[in-house]
Amino acid sequence: MATLQPRYIRWFETLSIEDVPLVGGKNASLGEMYRALTPAGVRIPNGFAITAEAYRNQLQEAGIWQALRDALAGLNPADVRDLGQRAKRARQLVYDANLSPVLQKEILAAYQQLKKQYQPELSVAVRSSATAEDLPSASFAGQHETYLHIHSEDMLLDACRRCFASLFTERAIVYRIENGFDHFKVALSIGVMKMVRSDLASSGVMFSLDTESGFPDVVFINGAYGLGENVVKGVVDPDEFYVHKPTFKSGYRAVLRRSLGRKQIKMVYSDSTGTDATRNITTSETEQERFCINDDDVCRLAQYAIQVEDHYSNKAGHVMPMDMEWAKDGMDGELYLVQARPETVISQRKLLQLEEYRLTETGKVVVSGRAVGNKIAVGRARVICDVKKLGQFQPGEVLVSDITTPDWGPVMKTAAAIVTNRGGRTCHAAIVARELGIPAVVGAHDATQVIKSGDIVTVSCAQGDTGTVYSGELPFTVEHTDVTNVPRPRTKVMVNVGSPDVAFKTSFIPNDGVGLARVEFIISEYIRAHPMALLYPDKVADQVQRNFIEQQARQYPTASEYFVQRLSEGVGTIAAAFYPKPVIVRFSDFKSNEYASLVGGQYFEPVEHNPMLGFRGASRYTHPLYEQAFALECEAMKRAREHMGLTNIKLMIPFCRSVEEGERVIAAMAKHGLVRGDTGLEVYVMCEVPNNVVQIDAFASLFDGVSIGSNDLTQLLLGVDRDSALVAFEYNERDPGVLDMISQAVAGARRNGVYSGFCGQAPSDYPEVAEFLVRTGIDSISLNPDVVLKSLFQIAEIERRLAIG
Repeated sequence: MATLQPRYIRWFETLSIEDVPLVGGKNASLGEMYRALTPAGVRIPNGFAITAEAYRNQLQEAGIWQALRDALAGLNPADVRDLGQRAKRARQLVYDANLSPVLQKEILAAYQQLKKQYQPELSVAVRSSATAEDLPSASFAGQHETYLHIHSEDMLLDACRRCFASLFTERAIVYRIENGFDHFKVALSIGVMKMVRSDLASSGVMFSLDTESGFPDVVFINGAYGLGENVVKGVVDPDEFYVHKPTFKSGYRAVLRRSLGRKQIKMVYSDSTGTDATRNITTSETEQERFCINDDDVCRLAQYAIQVEDHYSNKAGHVMPMDMEWAKDGMDGELYLVQARPETVISQRKLLQLEEYRLTETGKVVVSGRAVGNKIAVGRARVICDVKKLGQFQPGEVLVSDITTPDWGPVMKTAAAIVTNRGGRTCHAAIVARELGIPAVVGAHDATQVIKSGDIVTVSCAQGDTGTVYSGELPFTVEHTDVTNVPRPRTKVMVNVGSPDVAFKTSFIPNDGVGLARVEFIISEYIRAHPMALLYPDKVADQVQRNFIEQQARQYPTASEYFVQRLSEGVGTIAAAFYPKPVIVRFSDFKSNEYASLVGGQYFEPVEHNPMLGFRGASRYTHPLYEQAFALECEAMKRAREHMGLTNIKLMIPFCRSVEEGERVIAAMAKHGLVRGDTGLEVYVMCEVPNNVVQIDAFASLFDGVSIGSNDLTQLLLGVDRDSALVAFEYNERDPGVLDMISQAVAGARRNGVYSGFCGQAPSDYPEVAEFLVRTGIDSISLNPDVVLKSLFQIAEIERRLAIG
């Protein structure tokens, strides 16, 4: 006799993304992935869905439809107290409806079948899946309940009743109202799936794009120890990882960038026999100081993310950025995807206009954390540490809290900005802030203690990855630029980029690549210690500085590895943001007094009366005082090019006084594995010493191009120390002699068939300099990001007038 098909149960392997009306968005997606991607090596826990029909029939049999309508009739979502009472009544009605004998029998039979596939002591996750969920226009993420570590039949049936009832949480009710969904046309399905034992390992979320800028060519991964609820809800500050998709697809299995989170707590199983079967415990100091997954895990997750995005994009007929949840099983050591849905915030933005927020003054820093939103807001702070006090919040205030949850949604939508003690850039507060288009500073540690209700604060997320809360009201500007009709002149217009934090965002400005990426900025901001002090910490007499070096390098095999990895990740991030366009990376060009200001630097640097003309640039690279540090710089560049696959990186030597000095540096680079011409490596030289122009033919035979640095060239040609206020009036980049030297350099480069570029502010400040450069036939002009758009129009007009095209 044939076995009857269960009425209310559908196994994942039988489902596809077209089954949203049957089993909701989450289950349809799990079924789609399990059926289509498991054969391709993506691990998804098996399970089954309880159909939306079961929900509807349960309510029909209980006869509570009218009672539910009465409970929500005339609801004003702004009345928080009334909303809570009505939602509680609705949930109680659904919970008390119970499950029919037929439904109970089918659920338990499927549960026993799932245990046979895995093991008798299997625990499961019970997850809500609404029929209007995980859509490209509305995710419903976090609106309904999930129950973890369900390990008995009674627990399973109770969890299913609670899932059905969670369709009427306050947050779900408000979300439906705001997004135009009828409460009684949305039904709830339930997913029951193998519980991945991430309580013994780690878990998190990942996106197939950068969640801040919308940059599409990276996988962004968050992770922490234990079950994933803490990362999703923003209870912990997670580890962060980036993987560059184009080079990864080409076979380079490398982590582009990583950031260590504090991971203060982890969620594990409790001894409870009730539905609430988890608890949080404090992570050890050792756990907090190491990443929750290794590089192999990061790359495996990136592979999953790319496969999922490619699969859904192929079905949709266009690129479909994805939002995914992952978990590592501490029993079998495997990584699993436990959820995937379309990313519904940043990917929906139409980048027709660039919006640039800039502080025009700075002030006292109150707290800082991770920036969300690329905007600035001013408002009166309201510190709320208890959800019961949300009624105190006034529209337009800055919400300051430990964390936020979906229950805070009605208040958050009226906030000018959000600041939280805990959470990473994928926590609830961050997700909501992006949806609302307001800035948020998350993971600001002690914000609720330092900031007081009533304080006027400025919240700035427009300065890179770090978000800052300043005391008082600071002035700022907002500039909007239409990028739909920006001209692209024959002369290449490139950008100068110092900070990896702004690289993804900057890449959206129309450009031809990066004309100058400064290594010294990465060293000063991301490494902070002198490279020789990292190599020889015993020579650092100051105990505070030595402790800093030890602390920073603790996660790495050696202190020198700390330097190489941090520098390669910083440079790699900039190169990835503009890939495959050229990115010209200049080796460090600190002066001796600037090197001395790094941690431990005073023990390795000479004291010079005029550092501007002293021990700087190329002269350092083969000198006994710095040659070992230069070897580390070379290793970092080699790692970024060869291990990460970012061969669009071109290297540049600064302040090279003579051809012989250039030859020594080229030889040193080759000794450290950077051979000019290998894997397309091009090496440029800064043209900023008059001798570079006088001997342009000799320099052109040694290097692949020259980049004119007008600041130092002007200084040396006119004999003006640009650091001296006494003679600053004599400093003039438009001096006929300076322009003549520039013209000679460009002509010499062209004569020898090598690249010529210009990096400096003069073309932006002085239209006549821009016109002069265009007339000379220079290959590229590299500018600071804030003036690129203006300069594109300006240069295009100059070329039009000169009939250049």
